[in-house]
Amino acid sequence: MELSVYKIDGTESGKKVTLDSGIFGIEPNDHAIYLDVKQYLANQRQGTHKTKEKWEVAYSTKKIVRQKGSGGARHGSIKSPTFVGGGRAFGPQPRDYSFKLNKKLKQLARFSALSYKVKDSALTIVESFTMEGPRTKEIIKIVKNLKVNDRKLLFVLPENSENIYLSSRNLQNIKVISVNEINTYDLVNSTSVIFVDGVQDILQAQYGRN
Repeated sequence: MELSVYKIDGTESGKKVTLDSGIFGIEPNDHAIYLDVKQYLANQRQGTHKTKEKWEVAYSTKKIVRQKGSGGARHGSIKSPTFVGGGRAFGPQPRDYSFKLNKKLKQLARFSALSYKVKDSALTIVESFTMEGPRTKEIIKIVKNLKVNDRKLLFVLPENSENIYLSSRNLQNIKVISVNEINTYDLVNSTSVIFVDGVQDILQAQYGRN
C-alpha cells in the first residue's frame, strides 16, 4: 500500500511511502472503536457533580406539624425532599467515570481508525517542514494548497513543534498533535488526517507487523 508524499505547496514531491498493512490496512473493528472513544470521553469527565441530601441541608430539624391530628401526612422536618429547598433524594454524587480497557483492544481501535482513513482516502502525507515563528496565515495557506480547507483536520507531527502548534491554535477546524498523542477519538473526530512525513515510520517501528 503506497501513498504519495506532497509538498506544502500542494504538488507531489515524487516520493512515495509504503504503509504497513497491519496498521493501515486491517479490517476495521467498529466495536473496538466504540469502546475506545467511550473510554476517552469518560476519562474527560471531572465527575464533580454534587447535590445536597437531606442530612446536608442547613435547616432546623424541628417538626413543622404535629405527628397526628393535622389530617395530612407526617413530616419529620423541612429538610425533607418533598419541600422546596429541602435535600434532593438520590441526587448525583462525585464519582470517577474512567474505566480500563485492554491495551490490545485500544491498539486494534487505533489501527481500525487509521485503516478507515486510508480506505476513505482521508489520509495525506506531507513533506516535513518547519516554521520560524507562529504564522497562522502560513498554516491556512498549506491547508488550502492541500485542498482540505473545508474539512476538520488533524495534523500529526513526528515530534512537538511549538511554532506549528501556536500557528493553528486559533483555527477551530484544525488540531495539531504529535505522534505520541495520537488516539482513536481524534482520528474518528476528524474528516481528514495529515501526517508529516516520518509519522508513519514511527508508527510502523512501534507497532509494525508486516
